[in-house]
Amino acid sequence: MSMDEVAIGLISAPGSTTDIASFLADDLYAEISLHLPTVQWRVPTVVDALVHPPSDDAALVAAARDRLLKEGWDLVVCLTDLPLKAHRRPVVAYASPLHGVAVVCIPALGAIGLRRRTRDTVVGLVRTLLGDTEDEALSGRAVGLGRRAKELGRGHQPERDGSVMFTARVLSGNVRLLIGMIRANQPWRLAIRLSRALTAALATGVFALITPDIWRLSATLDWVRLWAIAVGSVAGITIALIAGAGLWERPSDSVDRKQVTLFNLATTATVVLGVFFLYAALLVLALLTSPVLVPAQLLQQGIGHAVGVNDYMKLAWLTSSLATLGGALGAGLESDEGVRAAAYTYRQDSRQTEPKG
Repeated sequence: MSMDEVAIGLISAPGSTTDIASFLADDLYAEISLHLPTVQWRVPTVVDALVHPPSDDAALVAAARDRLLKEGWDLVVCLTDLPLKAHRRPVVAYASPLHGVAVVCIPALGAIGLRRRTRDTVVGLVRTLLGDTEDEALSGRAVGLGRRAKELGRGHQPERDGSVMFTARVLSGNVRLLIGMIRANQPWRLAIRLSRALTAALATGVFALITPDIWRLSATLDWVRLWAIAVGSVAGITIALIAGAGLWERPSDSVDRKQVTLFNLATTATVVLGVFFLYAALLVLALLTSPVLVPAQLLQQGIGHAVGVNDYMKLAWLTSSLATLGGALGAGLESDEGVRAAAYTYRQDSRQTEPKG
């Protein structure tokens, strides 16, 4: 006799969440098959935004339920990058045994050990969907889970709700959620994705580095002014990117305000960090190339005194600041779509579906 088959659909939002789902399917299949070998498990994966942001967990569960019925799955786990809230607390995960739907908010899991945390959370949610509760006796737990799995394999659904929501603390949970959203945006790749801004920054840096007036200016400026110029250059390109591409979102009503605020905070932090990484890369490049392009003897003639390490440091610092401002000019040549794609790996602006297996 062949074993009953139970399908657990794994839906991931496009972007970095899809990378997590690619390994999670195998991990989930192995874990569930090990603990519940009484049925044949299948874990198909699908990429689908499901809802338009801003949205809440109820809309997400309803959309996931519709996809479950459409695909003919028994259970569905949705991995989302939307910041979900319940009474000011970030929602980490939600499970509704009645609907056969589980939701995991990936950013709420933080930025460290994400693969392990996601796997453990999803496995726990699937056990919850199968009726694994803390008040069950240990000996009866496996029996109950096996019975629930077989019922699913035969197409029966329970008549009880038993929904479970896992939330984090208000302060630490919101900080972890924000950090998770920033990590998902991958700010360290911002400059690489903006080719025109990067080209303008490099060209400006080279021109500044070989200009005698810049040598003299860097030698006369103190470190306070150099720091002020650096902060101004970072702020300049950040404002140019956010304002120029319309990255700052406005809520349509009071219900959307909290979620849109999180989006805006994450986007701003992503751009600031991305520009900082660009500035750091330009600074390292200037430090390495300035002794080659501007020999000490030539620099000494330009500034009128003996050259030391401090002079090259000031020159590299000022050059990096001017190069960053040049990047701001280059950012103005980028398309709005290109800047948005660079600022966040994916923002659910429209429904998208892409089967993966």
